[in-house]
Amino acid sequence: MSLHVAPEVGQPDLAAAELAAGQFLRALGISTESESLRDTPRRMAKAYAELFSPRPFDLTTFPNDEGYDELVLARSIPLRSVCEHHLLPFVGVAHVGYLPGSRILGLSKLARVVEHFACRPQVQERLTKQVADWLHAQLQPKGVGVVIAAEHTCMTLRGVQAVGSSTVTSTLLGTLRSDARSRQEFFALTGINP
Repeated sequence: MSLHVAPEVGQPDLAAAELAAGQFLRALGISTESESLRDTPRRMAKAYAELFSPRPFDLTTFPNDEGYDELVLARSIPLRSVCEHHLLPFVGVAHVGYLPGSRILGLSKLARVVEHFACRPQVQERLTKQVADWLHAQLQPKGVGVVIAAEHTCMTLRGVQAVGSSTVTSTLLGTLRSDARSRQEFFALTGINP
């Protein structure tokens, strides 16, 4: 069974974004007249359009014919997103797992789901919950767990400048939330000590 998942955002207007990026730089006192900065507004527009454009994918599931009932976990899925408060990147990893119900998921789709929700201005707390809630709704598993650990450049490059700090968020649903042993196994396999 397959479900086509497409971005929920419209097509970017790169010309308008380039114009706005040039105005933004000039408003900050940065001239775009030099050869090395002349194309920066265009590059900025393309870069942000790429950051905010998730790739479509097919959510492929298969019957759980063997009745597999143990945890399925994809660890250290690379993650990049943009803080919605400062439009600065945050990067890290996501650990995503589930206890199968009647269907199992093509493993690469766990990374695709993370990318899908990360490709927009975000806060880490919402991103963590969106991934878990969406997988829970689509798979109807016995449980879902998502842990994200990320470094936020809005916190490390500016403001408090807490270089090296990371933020960890988690969302647990179903058995992974209600059963202490399942929850402990999930956190142990992710390498997170709650």
